Parts: sequence; C-alpha cells; structure tokens
Amino acid sequence: MVSACGRYVLVYNGEIYNHLDLRERLAAEGAAPEWRGHSDTETLLAGIAHWGLDETLRRSYGMFALALFDKRERRLSLARDRMGEKPLYWGWAGRALVFGSELKAIRKHHDATREICREALALYLRFAYVPAPRSIHPGIFKLEPGAILETPMSFPATAPEQVLRPGDRHGELTMRRYWSIEDALAAGAARRFADDADVTPEIERTLGDAVERQMLSDVPLGAFLSGGIDSSLIVALMQQRSARPIKTFTVRVENAAYNEAPHAAAVSAHLGTDHTEVMVTEAEAQQVIPRLPTLYDEPFADSSQIPTFLVSKIAQSHLAVALSGDAGDELFCGYDRYFWGGRIWSRLAWMPYPARARLGASIGAVPVAAWDRAGALLKLRGSRHAGIGDKVHRLAVRMQRVRTLDDLYRSLVTEWPDGTLVPDVGACLDSRLNDPVPEALADDPVGRMMLQDMRTYLPGDILCKVDRAAMGVGLETRVPFLDPEVIDIAARLPVSMRARDGRGKWALRQVLYKHVPREIIDRPKSGFGIPIGAWLRGPMREWAETLLAPGALARAGYLEPAPIRDAWREHLCGQRDWTNRLWIVLMFQAWLEDMR
Repeated sequence: MVSACGRYVLVYNGEIYNHLDLRERLAAEGAAPEWRGHSDTETLLAGIAHWGLDETLRRSYGMFALALFDKRERRLSLARDRMGEKPLYWGWAGRALVFGSELKAIRKHHDATREICREALALYLRFAYVPAPRSIHPGIFKLEPGAILETPMSFPATAPEQVLRPGDRHGELTMRRYWSIEDALAAGAARRFADDADVTPEIERTLGDAVERQMLSDVPLGAFLSGGIDSSLIVALMQQRSARPIKTFTVRVENAAYNEAPHAAAVSAHLGTDHTEVMVTEAEAQQVIPRLPTLYDEPFADSSQIPTFLVSKIAQSHLAVALSGDAGDELFCGYDRYFWGGRIWSRLAWMPYPARARLGASIGAVPVAAWDRAGALLKLRGSRHAGIGDKVHRLAVRMQRVRTLDDLYRSLVTEWPDGTLVPDVGACLDSRLNDPVPEALADDPVGRMMLQDMRTYLPGDILCKVDRAAMGVGLETRVPFLDPEVIDIAARLPVSMRARDGRGKWALRQVLYKHVPREIIDRPKSGFGIPIGAWLRGPMREWAETLLAPGALARAGYLEPAPIRDAWREHLCGQRDWTNRLWIVLMFQAWLEDMR
C-alpha cells in the first residue's frame, strides 16, 4: 500500500489492535489523511508519515512484520513486533538483499542458498529451535523482536562475517531497537507494586482491555482453552465481554498423564462457552509429521507442534481468529524450572565448584538402574517415561558443568550440549542470552530466568510454534498477554506477587479466582503435549528407526551417529527418557528429507 502523501510504500503482515485509537490521535493532531478505507495498514502509513517509523511502532499495539520503502530517501526499513509474534527473515541471495515472512519464499530466489549453517545447527540441537538472529541457512537471518533494519539502495553485496545485532552496522546497513524487554523490565522495577490489594484490579483491568482490543474482528472469533490458568483467564475475560458463548477448543489424548480435556471442560462448563474437544491419536500425529518441515521452514522440535496444528485445524473450521493464553508463564512466573532451578542453585552455590564437580562425577558413576531401585524403595517419582535415575544423572551432569546461575539456566534449556553431535563447532554465541541483564534483576534469580525465556524461548519456540501451526491452516492467533500494557504491569510485580507458597502466577490466580472456582483451577501444572516418548517406543518406532539408522545419519553427514544411537537404545529400553533429544534429531532428519 502507498501512503496518502505518496512517499512511503508498505508491505505488512500482522494486526494493529489499537489502530482506531491511532486514527483518533492523528485527527486530533491534524495529521489524518482522507481515509480511503478501514485498514490498519493505511493507519500505519499515516502514522509513519506524521510521527516517523520508530514512534509509530512504539504507539502501535499488535503483532507485525513489515517492510517500508521511503521513495524520497530511497531507503528500505524492515521491522518486527516487540516480542516476535510474526516472523521476518532477511539476508542475501547471491548479491541481492532479500526478505520475507518465510524461508520458503526466499528459497524461490534463483541465487538463494540451501546450505546449512553449522553454528545454527548446533544452536538448534541445544534449544530445539534456531534462535534469532540466525536461521538454518548461512547469510539469511531472523530480524530480532523489537528491531528495525535500515539500508539505502546501495546496500553491501555480501553478508557480514559476523551476525548483525541491534547497534551494529554493515556498510550503510544499520540495525537498531525501537523497544526492548530489558527497558520494560527496568522501568517496571522502578515502580513496583507495594500492596496486594492494588494488584488484582489493575491486572484484571489491563488484561481485560487487551482482550477487548483483540476481540475486535469482522470474522468469527474464539479461543484455545487448556483448562490452565492462562487460557482460562483469557477465556473468562472474553466471555465477560461477549453476549454469546465464546467458541473454545482443546486437545484430548488417551494418555491420562497428558490429557487436559477434563480440566478444560470443567472451565468451559462454569463459564458457559461453546466447547469443542479435539482427539489426538497416534495415527493422526503420524499423519501430521510429513507436513512439519514445510510448516516451520527450518528444523523445529517442540513436539507440542503436533497437537497445536490439529487443534488449529479444527478451530479453523469454525472461526478465523483464536485468542491464546501464551506468554502467561514467561511474564507471570509459571514454569516449574523457575522454582526448582532456584532451589537447586541455592543448595549447590555454597559448595566450591571443584568439590561440586567431583560430587557430580561420583553421583553420575552410579548406574541409572541403581538409582531407579533406590528411588522405588523411597517412593520417589521420576519422569513420565523413566525412573528417578534419569533425573539424578541429569543433576549430576549439571553439577559438573554449572558455575553460575546463568550457566544453570542454559543447562535447564539445553538438550544436546555443544560439541556432542557437531564436533567441529565449539561453544556457540547464543548472543541474546549473553546480552546484559538489567541491574534491577542482578539479585533476582527467578527474574533473570524469566527474562532469558522472554528473550529466546518465547519468540523462538512458543510464538513460532503457534503462529506457524495456525497460519498453516489459515487461522489467525492473537496473544493478549503480549499487549504492551500487560507487559508493563507484569514488570511491576515484586517476587512475592509472582510466586507465593511455592506456586507461580500468584497475581494471575487472584484474578482468575474471581471468575472460576479454586477447586477447578488449583492443581499441578501440566505442559501442553502428547506422549511422543511412548509413541517412539511403540507405533512410531519404525518411522524413527528409519531416520535414526546409522546409514541414514552417515549419509546426511551433519551429525555424529554414535551419541544418537546410544540415546535411542537407552530410550527404547526405558533406561533414560531421551524424548526431547531424539525428537530434535528426528525433526532435523525429516527436514533434510523435505529439502532434497
């Protein structure tokens, strides 16, 4: 779309939820053009013409990836939303500068590379996704959330030797941030809530306003409902603002350990939503797998991508837009690792590292089976697929490798350690994790882990998973928790209001209890997933064996077969639960097959 003044041309993917408010501001400042329609794209262009790109984006509440060409200055700007809901790839195809929402679009260029970046591969093996700013291909990058890339038409003809970050330049090509989560958290720390009584109404009002903004739609709208705190609260606030039952959708699996459907049904019944359950079977999961490489463009290995795709597919047959409860865990302190990670560190930090490493080596020297027998005698729980010995051995490894709290976080989110499967690549610069931490979080171990998740795991895994799965079936998803005003409220919570009595999301719970009885909500947290580990031992074993066969791994030529075969053998016999590690390799191998 071309701006009314004729200066700017905009290519844009996303949704600006407050664009009508922006139109009112433009009118009040005498800067509103003669509107040609009701599009938020036109609103963005008018804002850019009046306020400039950076200020317009700071005023915009929404999800977006955009490319803006300034015809007068002959400059191209690429920008991405604050937290990374919408994808934006950019880089070089031969001597051409290319960009797009999907790698598959860039690969259509006749000079586009299909080579694999080995550093990106090592990062993928560690995290189960390729974190920004890298992509799986050398010379092609992801624009970081909250960033703007700008270049004149005389851009460099080749990619930079080092990955470009905000604040860097490559010739005349520059990158900057118009917003950062670090600044938001630092500002919140300076305005902490002091009284419990102030928090509940403030969160309910702010989140309710965000939900109301995102419910504005001229197409059918509904929500995902797991029965957990986050999605239940979003649905409760939606139903409060709707004259008709909100359409809600959840996943049901036969394995009781993964089945959230009864909890979602209880919440739905209490709130009065129009509820649909989606059954996920082994056969349906297997039918989805061939589509995953195309959906995600590059290797991606969060196995909940399968139920996410299936529930999106069913939801799309009823509606065009779905709200989700994503980002509640990262913003309001919901993951178990925030608690037991801190407890582990508090119990280990007093011990000098050499002594801690020796103790870890001694613990690891005891066979897994022996720990399992001891755990059974003491009635200690292991994981869903393995005994207590698996957990003990993982702890032993961390004791030998972890020197600081930040090391502990990296350990908790690492699957295949650096150098295990790509031996010619050493420790990778997972640059976003190495960025400075706000001074206000220096003595806040939980806050530091939450920040790292917001920098990396949230955009790289959670938001990517939902956006690609939903868009793959033509469903638009919206995330009210990522409204800027909600982020600002979350940043103001002191530790005691994030977690209390050993449980996370204290502040959100207080709001939700006003809408849904405690007995429906208060239960142990269960992640959104399917029993992939058990399926790999059963109905999916033949498929997995084909991709993990020594010959298949050797022919691909990227990964060391021996550690993979060891993990596969231990998983099959139930000695260890290597579900995540194996799924990472399987998704890479499947992606390679799709690329051929």
